Amino acid sequence: MQLTILDHPLVDHKISVLRNQNTPSPVFRQLVEELVYLLSYEATRGIRTEEREIQTPVATTTGRVLAKPRPLVVPILRAGLGMLEGMTKLIPTAEVGFLGMARNEETLDIVTYAERLPEDLTGRQVYVLDPMLATGGTLIEAIKFLRKRGAEQITCLCLIGAPEGIAALEEGVKDLDNVELFLAARDERLNEKAYIVPGLGGAGDRLYGLAE
Repeated sequence: MQLTILDHPLVDHKISVLRNQNTPSPVFRQLVEELVYLLSYEATRGIRTEEREIQTPVATTTGRVLAKPRPLVVPILRAGLGMLEGMTKLIPTAEVGFLGMARNEETLDIVTYAERLPEDLTGRQVYVLDPMLATGGTLIEAIKFLRKRGAEQITCLCLIGAPEGIAALEEGVKDLDNVELFLAARDERLNEKAYIVPGLGGAGDRLYGLAE
Protein backbone atom coordinates (compact mmCIF):
# COMPACT_ATOMS: atom_id res chain seq x y z
CA MET A 1 0.00 0.00 0.00
CA GLN A 2 1.25 3.44 -0.90
CA LEU A 3 0.71 6.13 1.76
CA THR A 4 0.68 9.88 1.09
CA ILE A 5 0.18 12.50 3.82
CA LEU A 6 -0.43 16.01 2.54
CA ASP A 7 2.17 18.57 3.54
CA HIS A 8 0.78 22.05 2.95
CA PRO A 9 0.20 25.04 5.25
CA LEU A 10 -3.38 25.52 4.04
CA VAL A 11 -4.17 21.90 4.85
CA ASP A 12 -2.67 22.36 8.32
CA HIS A 13 -4.77 25.49 8.87
CA LYS A 14 -8.02 23.89 7.74
CA ILE A 15 -7.41 20.76 9.83
CA SER A 16 -6.79 22.93 12.89
CA VAL A 17 -10.09 24.78 12.46
CA LEU A 18 -11.82 21.46 11.80
CA ARG A 19 -10.54 20.05 15.11
CA ASN A 20 -11.86 22.97 17.15
CA GLN A 21 -14.91 21.82 19.11
CA ASN A 22 -16.44 25.29 18.72
CA THR A 23 -16.47 25.14 14.91
CA PRO A 24 -20.17 25.01 13.91
CA SER A 25 -21.54 22.37 11.54
CA PRO A 26 -21.90 24.68 8.49
CA VAL A 27 -18.24 25.74 8.75
CA PHE A 28 -17.21 22.14 9.47
CA ARG A 29 -18.96 20.94 6.30
CA GLN A 30 -17.33 23.68 4.22
CA LEU A 31 -13.87 22.82 5.56
CA VAL A 32 -14.39 19.13 4.83
CA GLU A 33 -15.34 19.99 1.25
CA GLU A 34 -12.24 22.17 0.84
CA LEU A 35 -9.92 19.56 2.35
CA VAL A 36 -11.34 16.80 0.16
CA TYR A 37 -10.83 18.99 -2.90
CA LEU A 38 -7.15 19.35 -1.97
CA LEU A 39 -6.85 15.62 -1.20
CA SER A 40 -8.53 14.75 -4.48
CA TYR A 41 -6.10 16.88 -6.45
CA GLU A 42 -3.21 14.80 -5.14
CA ALA A 43 -5.05 11.47 -5.17
CA THR A 44 -6.01 11.75 -8.85
CA ARG A 45 -2.50 12.19 -10.24
CA GLY A 46 -2.74 8.65 -11.57
CA ILE A 47 -6.21 9.00 -13.06
CA ARG A 48 -6.40 7.53 -16.55
CA THR A 49 -6.58 9.83 -19.54
CA GLU A 50 -6.51 9.37 -23.30
CA GLU A 51 -5.58 11.53 -26.24
CA ARG A 52 -8.29 13.30 -28.18
CA GLU A 53 -8.21 15.68 -31.10
CA ILE A 54 -9.58 19.11 -30.18
CA GLN A 55 -10.55 22.01 -32.40
CA THR A 56 -9.71 25.35 -30.77
CA PRO A 57 -10.86 28.70 -32.25
CA VAL A 58 -7.40 28.92 -33.82
CA ALA A 59 -6.21 25.44 -34.76
CA THR A 60 -6.56 21.71 -34.32
CA THR A 61 -4.54 20.22 -31.48
CA THR A 62 -4.29 17.07 -29.40
CA GLY A 63 -5.34 17.16 -25.76
CA ARG A 64 -5.96 14.64 -23.00
CA VAL A 65 -9.36 13.80 -21.52
CA LEU A 66 -10.54 11.34 -18.87
CA ALA A 67 -10.59 7.81 -20.22
CA LYS A 68 -13.53 5.42 -20.05
CA PRO A 69 -14.71 3.69 -17.96
CA ARG A 70 -15.09 6.78 -15.81
CA PRO A 71 -13.67 6.81 -12.28
CA LEU A 72 -16.01 5.64 -9.53
CA VAL A 73 -16.32 7.54 -6.25
CA VAL A 74 -17.58 5.51 -3.27
CA PRO A 75 -18.34 7.26 0.04
CA ILE A 76 -18.76 4.99 3.06
CA LEU A 77 -22.04 5.89 4.79
CA ARG A 78 -22.78 8.09 6.55
CA ALA A 79 -19.80 10.32 7.25
CA GLY A 80 -18.27 9.66 3.84
CA LEU A 81 -21.20 11.50 2.25
CA GLY A 82 -19.80 14.74 3.65
CA MET A 83 -16.71 14.25 1.49
CA LEU A 84 -18.56 13.63 -1.76
CA GLU A 85 -19.09 17.24 -2.81
CA GLY A 86 -15.39 18.08 -2.66
CA MET A 87 -14.52 15.10 -4.84
CA THR A 88 -17.22 15.57 -7.45
CA LYS A 89 -16.38 19.25 -7.79
CA LEU A 90 -12.98 18.18 -9.05
CA ILE A 91 -14.32 15.27 -11.14
CA PRO A 92 -17.91 16.15 -12.03
CA THR A 93 -18.12 13.35 -14.62
CA ALA A 94 -17.22 10.61 -12.11
CA GLU A 95 -19.78 7.94 -11.32
CA VAL A 96 -20.89 7.67 -7.69
CA GLY A 97 -21.67 4.55 -5.70
CA PHE A 98 -22.32 3.96 -1.99
CA LEU A 99 -21.24 1.49 0.68
CA GLY A 100 -22.88 1.17 4.07
CA MET A 101 -20.73 -0.76 6.53
CA ALA A 102 -20.98 -1.22 10.29
CA ARG A 103 -19.49 -3.35 13.05
CA ASN A 104 -21.61 -6.15 14.53
CA GLU A 105 -21.43 -5.43 18.26
CA GLU A 106 -21.67 -9.14 19.16
CA THR A 107 -19.20 -10.66 16.69
CA LEU A 108 -17.18 -7.45 16.04
CA ASP A 109 -17.25 -8.35 12.34
CA ILE A 110 -17.73 -5.63 9.73
CA VAL A 111 -20.99 -6.18 7.87
CA THR A 112 -22.22 -4.51 4.69
CA TYR A 113 -25.77 -3.30 5.29
CA ALA A 114 -26.22 -1.28 2.09
CA GLU A 115 -24.52 -0.91 -1.25
CA ARG A 116 -25.22 0.73 -4.58
CA LEU A 117 -22.45 -0.30 -6.95
CA PRO A 118 -22.04 -1.95 -10.34
CA GLU A 119 -21.80 -5.73 -10.07
CA ASP A 120 -18.72 -5.73 -12.29
CA LEU A 121 -15.92 -3.27 -11.51
CA THR A 122 -13.33 -4.94 -13.72
CA GLY A 123 -10.65 -2.46 -14.74
CA ARG A 124 -12.19 0.41 -12.78
CA GLN A 125 -10.39 3.08 -10.77
CA VAL A 126 -12.27 3.52 -7.49
CA TYR A 127 -11.92 6.34 -4.94
CA VAL A 128 -13.16 5.48 -1.44
CA LEU A 129 -14.16 8.31 0.91
CA ASP A 130 -14.11 7.88 4.69
CA PRO A 131 -13.12 10.82 6.92
CA MET A 132 -11.66 8.88 9.88
CA LEU A 133 -9.17 6.01 9.77
CA ALA A 134 -9.24 4.72 13.34
CA THR A 135 -8.88 0.92 13.65
CA GLY A 136 -8.88 0.38 9.88
CA GLY A 137 -11.46 -2.42 9.98
CA THR A 138 -14.12 -0.73 7.87
CA LEU A 139 -11.70 0.43 5.20
CA ILE A 140 -10.07 -3.00 4.94
CA GLU A 141 -13.43 -4.66 4.36
CA ALA A 142 -14.47 -1.95 1.87
CA ILE A 143 -11.29 -2.51 -0.15
CA LYS A 144 -11.78 -6.29 -0.15
CA PHE A 145 -15.44 -5.86 -1.17
CA LEU A 146 -14.45 -3.66 -4.13
CA ARG A 147 -11.59 -5.91 -5.18
CA LYS A 148 -13.91 -8.95 -5.21
CA ARG A 149 -16.03 -7.07 -7.73
CA GLY A 150 -12.97 -6.53 -9.90
CA ALA A 151 -11.80 -3.00 -9.05
CA GLU A 152 -8.31 -2.63 -10.47
CA GLN A 153 -7.06 0.42 -8.56
CA ILE A 154 -8.44 1.51 -5.18
CA THR A 155 -7.52 4.89 -3.71
CA CYS A 156 -8.71 5.79 -0.21
CA LEU A 157 -9.10 9.39 0.94
CA CYS A 158 -9.31 10.10 4.69
CA LEU A 159 -9.07 13.38 6.58
CA ILE A 160 -7.19 12.00 9.57
CA GLY A 161 -5.73 8.64 10.48
CA ALA A 162 -4.32 7.01 13.59
CA PRO A 163 -1.00 5.11 13.37
CA GLU A 164 -2.77 1.95 14.54
CA GLY A 165 -5.31 2.21 11.73
CA ILE A 166 -2.65 2.88 9.11
CA ALA A 167 -0.65 -0.14 10.28
CA ALA A 168 -3.76 -2.34 10.32
CA LEU A 169 -4.69 -1.22 6.81
CA GLU A 170 -1.20 -1.95 5.52
CA GLU A 171 -1.35 -5.42 7.02
CA GLY A 172 -4.91 -6.06 5.90
CA VAL A 173 -4.25 -5.28 2.22
CA LYS A 174 -0.63 -6.43 2.00
CA ASP A 175 -1.53 -9.07 -0.58
CA LEU A 176 -3.45 -6.61 -2.79
CA ASP A 177 -1.84 -4.52 -5.52
CA ASN A 178 -2.76 -0.98 -6.53
CA VAL A 179 -4.06 0.28 -3.18
CA GLU A 180 -3.29 3.84 -2.11
CA LEU A 181 -4.12 5.90 0.98
CA PHE A 182 -4.17 9.71 1.09
CA LEU A 183 -4.43 11.52 4.44
CA ALA A 184 -4.70 15.19 5.33
CA ALA A 185 -3.14 14.47 8.76
CA ARG A 186 -1.69 11.58 10.77
CA ASP A 187 -2.69 11.82 14.43
CA GLU A 188 -0.98 10.56 17.59
CA ARG A 189 -2.83 7.41 18.63
CA LEU A 190 -6.08 5.69 19.53
CA ASN A 191 -7.37 5.89 23.10
CA GLU A 192 -8.89 3.01 25.07
CA LYS A 193 -12.25 3.57 23.33
CA ALA A 194 -10.58 3.45 19.89
CA TYR A 195 -11.14 7.18 19.36
CA ILE A 196 -8.49 9.06 17.40
CA VAL A 197 -6.38 11.40 19.57
CA PRO A 198 -6.35 14.38 19.24
CA GLY A 199 -8.89 13.71 16.50
CA LEU A 200 -11.86 15.91 15.70
CA GLY A 201 -14.76 14.08 17.35
CA GLY A 202 -17.42 12.12 15.51
CA ALA A 203 -17.20 13.28 11.90
CA GLY A 204 -20.76 12.21 11.04
CA ASP A 205 -22.24 13.94 14.08
CA ARG A 206 -20.29 17.13 13.42
CA LEU A 207 -21.26 17.13 9.77
CA TYR A 208 -24.96 16.42 10.22
CA GLY A 209 -25.77 16.68 13.90
CA LEU A 210 -27.23 13.96 16.09
CA ALA A 211 -30.42 12.24 14.95
CA GLU A 212 -32.90 12.27 17.83
